Amino acid sequence: MSSIATVIPHFVGGARAEGTSQRFADVFDPSTGRVQAQVALATAAEVDAAVANAAAAQPAWAALNPQKRARILNRFVVLINEHMDELAVLLSSEHGKTVADAKGDIQRGLEVLEFATGIPHLLKGEYSDSAGTGIDVFSMRQPLGVVAGITPFNFPAMIPLWKLAPAIACGNAFVLKPSERDPSVPIRLAELALEAGVPPGILNVVNGDKEAVDALLDHPTVKAIGFVGSTPIAQYIYSRAAETGKRAQCFGGAKNHAIVMPDADMDDVVDQLIGAGYGSAGERCMAISVAVPVGAETAERLVAALRPRVEALTVGAPTEAGTDYGPLVTAEAKQRVVDYIGVGVDEGAELVVDGREGAIAGDEGGFYVAGSLFDRVTPEHRIYREEIFGPVLSIARAADFEEALALVSDHEYGNGAAIFTRDGHTAREFARRVQAGMIGVNVPIPVPIAYHTFGGWKASGFGDLNQHGPDSIRFYTKTKTVTQRWPKGPDEGGASFVMPQMA
Repeated sequence: MSSIATVIPHFVGGARAEGTSQRFADVFDPSTGRVQAQVALATAAEVDAAVANAAAAQPAWAALNPQKRARILNRFVVLINEHMDELAVLLSSEHGKTVADAKGDIQRGLEVLEFATGIPHLLKGEYSDSAGTGIDVFSMRQPLGVVAGITPFNFPAMIPLWKLAPAIACGNAFVLKPSERDPSVPIRLAELALEAGVPPGILNVVNGDKEAVDALLDHPTVKAIGFVGSTPIAQYIYSRAAETGKRAQCFGGAKNHAIVMPDADMDDVVDQLIGAGYGSAGERCMAISVAVPVGAETAERLVAALRPRVEALTVGAPTEAGTDYGPLVTAEAKQRVVDYIGVGVDEGAELVVDGREGAIAGDEGGFYVAGSLFDRVTPEHRIYREEIFGPVLSIARAADFEEALALVSDHEYGNGAAIFTRDGHTAREFARRVQAGMIGVNVPIPVPIAYHTFGGWKASGFGDLNQHGPDSIRFYTKTKTVTQRWPKGPDEGGASFVMPQMA
């Protein structure tokens, strides 16, 4: 048994399930640095039991007509809204983001759940009347069966909802393996889904580490895997899923750039970069981590305007009013950011604002890092090439638009990119030519709305289909195409040895 009083269990078959592995991971309060709970880590056998439970429940759920599934999902939406405050406080307590930011996390997940309530329309197939003489052709979308999601710590509500909502709407059963760093909100979501009418077994949650991940990847009953996390793990999961014949959509790291043109509204640019670079302590895959001012004068203006704003950021307890952002999720995450700042200094980047001394009064044990700002960062610097995942913004200067565009397009990652300008032609050229999956024009964090698709390019994404929007319905279903002919009577026809044609 764990020595910590609070143990976060799994959720299988419509009920909380205590773990049997006797292995646990600590769940911290990031604002104090103290362990507040432990989470049970599943064995391969426990994963197998969760998958078997899902497989048993799935056929009846798939047989339910889509409109009835949509009604249940609508009740799920209502319940999440009713429990918004509870969920946000719980999320904040384990992740460290402010309560307001936690509500945004939940809301962006809710929007995909709302999209999934349109499943009766989204599942409609195609039909061709009289494709040949007396022949009609139509297609239908059918669920895969049991599918799984492996989700990260930085959005413990949003990304699980992005994965599970379209999956179960399509008639699949879903096994979620959330991050062991902040597992409580996924458990509560599963309980609320059950209360809404989602049958036991259709949404199971197994907490775990690599043993649980590999068990899902190798399980023959699991037909598809959705993942969000670091690029090395995304590559690992994508490759291993392919080896076992599974569909996979795997989203990895990012290094999102924002080009600042000389004609941009500098006051607005600074407001947008402060929020996009430092919100949620930079622990967002769509955070802006590199600003690219075009021209020396633009760069000087940008740095001069950013410096006092970064120095004035309020870093503190996530429950306190007026806090801009809270702590990072773990001590390891804090140390990683501090180490990267040191690397940037050692490699010659200009540290304009040093956020390494980030403790706040009364919470010196918390995982706080104040905002940091680098200038004159180049592609040779590690802090430019690698994802820091913390409150660090780098300025990489460019002489002109073409150099700025090349910086963005040549980077290993291609998740999101933005441009700030008042010139429509420049914005259009950027949107058409830049090599990234999600583009913002005077929008710093271009996360698409729920009925469009989310996905990065290059080392930021692996797989042919993206998250939410129409791609999610394609990912979680298989297409069956039927060619049918009804002869008039027994005397019609005769054997034919020619390849059938529709003409």
